[in-house]
Amino acid sequence: MRQRAEAWSRWGGLVTEQRDSGQSVAAFCRERGLPVSQMFAWTRRLRGAEAVQAQFVEVAVKPSAPPLLRVAPLRSAAIEVCLARGRSLVLEPGFDAHHLRALLSVLESEA
Repeated sequence: MRQRAEAWSRWGGLVTEQRDSGQSVAAFCRERGLPVSQMFAWTRRLRGAEAVQAQFVEVAVKPSAPPLLRVAPLRSAAIEVCLARGRSLVLEPGFDAHHLRALLSVLESEA
């Protein structure tokens, strides 16, 4: 785990350094003895991680009530979406579909 964090940190620094240097990727890698293919792979990987962080949606998790205390109205218009690991979302009419998609993306990627 520590080695993985060190690799992310090292390559994050190298990708930033290359971008700020004004050099081409090939010239930058040649000077430092780095494989160009690894530089491109890490650039893609780091961009993907940034995209995931940019999609972060803050969620407040309420403690679940004991099953015997959960009583739903007889004619509720709410929809319950069951997720992995026993989690679920209850959606009332008028929910924001965009926020739901973002929330599902985050929750399902953690499964």
